[in-house]
Amino acid sequence: MADRVPMTQTGETRLREELKKLKSEDRPRVIQAIADAREHGDLKENAEYHAAREQQSFIEGRIQEIEGKLSVSQVIDVTAMENTGKVIFGTTVHLVNMDTDEEVKYQIVGEDEADIKSGKLSVSSPIARALIGKSEGDVVAIRIPSGTVEYEISEVEYI
Repeated sequence: MADRVPMTQTGETRLREELKKLKSEDRPRVIQAIADAREHGDLKENAEYHAAREQQSFIEGRIQEIEGKLSVSQVIDVTAMENTGKVIFGTTVHLVNMDTDEEVKYQIVGEDEADIKSGKLSVSSPIARALIGKSEGDVVAIRIPSGTVEYEISEVEYI
């Protein structure tokens, strides 16, 4: 059996919604487009038919990918856990740069949920790996391309 893949409740919900849309809206729409294109005659030179088949292939591939991810996912809901101040998967971590006093906030999420622009770090990212297991008040040295930066963990939220 494949290893379990950690995922937040939000991430699982988003994947399930995408899967439902693909199966109930996108798949029937592309099947209808293929049927309509077939009615136009010669399939060898029918661009609409080939485009619809390509789109169908993409949709079916994405459905399989999502179903595979959901089948090995382990949903972790940190809101149901006691806040011990320790950084774990799903927590939101407030960091203060020791040199510049700049504050940043990241939530540690699954790989599919990661979006650095919205403050969501992949659990497998170097920053998240450096933070996991640390506690509020700890100073963490994080290697970045331009060197090493030290951050103090000012707050850990289980939200």
